[in-house]
Amino acid sequence: MKALVATSRAAFLESWSNRSGFWTQVVTMIVNDIAWIAFWALFFRRVGTIRGWDTERVLLLLAVLTTAGGIVLGLLANTRAIGRMAAAGELDAALALPVNPLSHLLLRRINTTNLGDIAFGIVLFVVACNPTVERTAVFVVGVAASAALLTGFLVAMGSISFFVGRDDAGELGFHAMLMFAAYPVDVFGGTAKLFLSTVLPAAFVATVPARLVDDFDPRLAAALLGMAALFLVLGWTSFHAGLKRYTSGAVWTAA
Repeated sequence: MKALVATSRAAFLESWSNRSGFWTQVVTMIVNDIAWIAFWALFFRRVGTIRGWDTERVLLLLAVLTTAGGIVLGLLANTRAIGRMAAAGELDAALALPVNPLSHLLLRRINTTNLGDIAFGIVLFVVACNPTVERTAVFVVGVAASAALLTGFLVAMGSISFFVGRDDAGELGFHAMLMFAAYPVDVFGGTAKLFLSTVLPAAFVATVPARLVDDFDPRLAAALLGMAALFLVLGWTSFHAGLKRYTSGAVWTAA
C-alpha cells in the first residue's frame, strides 16, 4: 500500500511540476464543460422536456459524468492506455516492481486536463443540483460506483489487446461509453436501451446515479453497485489473464 501511495504522489508531483501548464489545462477543460452546459440549457429552453428529462436533471447527469469521468481519466489516466501499452509491449517496467502491476499502472500517471472535470462536476452539483445531506451522500456513492464501473470497463476493453495485438477495441469502447453516457438513457428505446444497460453499461455511468440522487430506489442502487462490482472483477480478471499472453517489446518505460 505504501508503494502505491508513493506512486500516486509521484504522479501528482510530476503533473504539478509545471504549474502554469497545470492550471491552463484545468481551466481549458472547465471552459469546455461550460460550453456543453450552455448547449443543453439552450436545447431544453426550446423543447421543454424529453421523456421526463429537463435542464435540471440533465445538469445532475453531467455533474455525475464529469466528476466520475475526471476521476478515472484524470487520476487513473493509464486506464485508457492499457490497450496501447499491452499491444506495444510497454509493460516491462511495471512487471518488474514488487507491487500489483495493474494497480501501479492505474496510479502511475495523472492527466491534468481531466482534473478540471472533477472540479467542474463538484461545483456544478453544489450550484445547480439542490444539494442536501441525503442527495450529497447519494451523489458521492453514485460517483464512486460510476468511476469503479468505468475503470473496470476500460481495463477490460484495453485488455483485449493482449489477445489480438491491437488497441482498437479499447479506443472504440472508450469513445462509445463516453458518447452514450452523456445522454439520458431514456431517450433511447427498445434494443438500444437494453444494450446500454448491459453490454455497454453507459446507463449506469451517469443516468442511473443521477436518477438515484433525484429519487432514491434501493433496488436501482443495488443494481448500480452490482454492475460496478461486476465490471471491476471483469477488468481485473481480463488484465491478469492477458498478462499470461503478454510479449515484451523490450521497451523500458516508466509506464
